[in-house]
Amino acid sequence: MQNQNVLDISIIIACRNEEAHIVEFVESLVGQAMGHLSWEAIIADGMSTDATPAILAELSAKYPNLKVIPNPGRTVSKGLNAAIRMARGQYILRMDAHTIYSSTYCMDCVTTLESTGADNAGGPARTRVEGLEASAIAAAYHSPFSTGGAKFHDPSYEGWVDTVTYGCWRREVFERIGMFDEALARNQDDEFNLRLVRAGGKIWQSPFIVSWYTPRSTISSLFHQYFQYGFWKVFVIRKHRMPGSWRHLVPAMFVLTMAVLPLIAAVSAIIGPETLSVAMTMCWIALLLTYVSANLVASIITANSNHNWRMLPLLPVAYAAFHFSYGSGFLMALIQSSIQGKPKASGDSVFARITR
Repeated sequence: MQNQNVLDISIIIACRNEEAHIVEFVESLVGQAMGHLSWEAIIADGMSTDATPAILAELSAKYPNLKVIPNPGRTVSKGLNAAIRMARGQYILRMDAHTIYSSTYCMDCVTTLESTGADNAGGPARTRVEGLEASAIAAAYHSPFSTGGAKFHDPSYEGWVDTVTYGCWRREVFERIGMFDEALARNQDDEFNLRLVRAGGKIWQSPFIVSWYTPRSTISSLFHQYFQYGFWKVFVIRKHRMPGSWRHLVPAMFVLTMAVLPLIAAVSAIIGPETLSVAMTMCWIALLLTYVSANLVASIITANSNHNWRMLPLLPVAYAAFHFSYGSGFLMALIQSSIQGKPKASGDSVFARITR
């Protein structure tokens, strides 16, 4: 990382194909109330194939604090690391191009970092959406039924956490524990924070650090996103020999059980014993009914708490997308890792490319 002409804050962003959102994001970025702090923003573009490069070129010419660099590797981790290497700030602050920020976001991150003595500080994942399907996805996103109780999904939680949305660090943190793992196309934030905590670092979440994330707007794109998350979580666990939280294993265990029980029942029906086939079938039906019941109850609670009963028919599908996609991706990675051993982080891979 460069140390000449040191600034107070370096904001790092990795993006790809964000023509629909990049202008709004940059306007939110340059509108930050920085006070007396000097700052720069470095956007690593993952070889976008839409109008993003042209838009960024125009914006960087307009705003002298904004620098755009190429990210030939295309993945988020490679883009963030490329930006970190060029950063001159004493504080490194990550932003996402699909998110809008309060005008004091950067100042609030730095202030929280210093007042708490944390090694990483950030806010919860608030959402802002338009449309009924996107509203159902956002509502499910904030529910413990979809996330297993992850604190960063709770907009009101304040305290020590195991991971946080985006993040703000003193640059010495990267010099001490290294940068984002470029072998990971997804979950690089979770892995970095896990490494930080195991090195004795602390992470603080503050609800006064405010940003609004735009989640996926369709169930199909949500499924693709969480399939990737589940897929890459396996390689984080393999690297550290244990999961950051046992909730990461639950979707895969559920999907595996739902697949294995009818398989055992079918084989037992053919070669016997028939009693085993009946038992496995009954277990599968019981598990399915339990899940459907829990899903419907969670959907009713979510629709009620959001005062939007129109989303009720979509919520069970959204919850199922969260669970089955993550679990399926996790199992797919277990199969691949048992054969190949290492993840493939090519930016062209369906498992790796930056998607929206």
